[in-house]
Amino acid sequence: QVQLIESGGGLVQAGDSLKLSCAASGRTASRYTMGWFRQTPGQGREFLAAIRWSGDSTSHADSVKGRFTISRDNAKATVYLQMNDLKPEDTAVYYCAAALSAHMLTIGRVDSWGQGTQVTVTS
Repeated sequence: QVQLIESGGGLVQAGDSLKLSCAASGRTASRYTMGWFRQTPGQGREFLAAIRWSGDSTSHADSVKGRFTISRDNAKATVYLQMNDLKPEDTAVYYCAAALSAHMLTIGRVDSWGQGTQVTVTS
């Protein structure tokens, strides 16, 4: 199983940018498609983006398309989420996740979760 550690969250103002990182470890890390979710109190986890380790295929939820971009650095076994033009409604705990495919991510069939990192956007 792959272990995931997020970092990069914080307190920012509306319109600012933030870049989240997710470091993956474990012998099987390269088998997984990686993704990002977020969750607000009382709500389920919302899928945001996914990327395959073996290729450049990415997908982004319509709610963040054009503002958020997922990328990866295989040499560092790290996945990133670049978030631009942040809005107060982006305030949430952001989670990194690993699954066997992008489809599995989008339906929440996740093999591993990170611990989450808080992002707070003030107006």
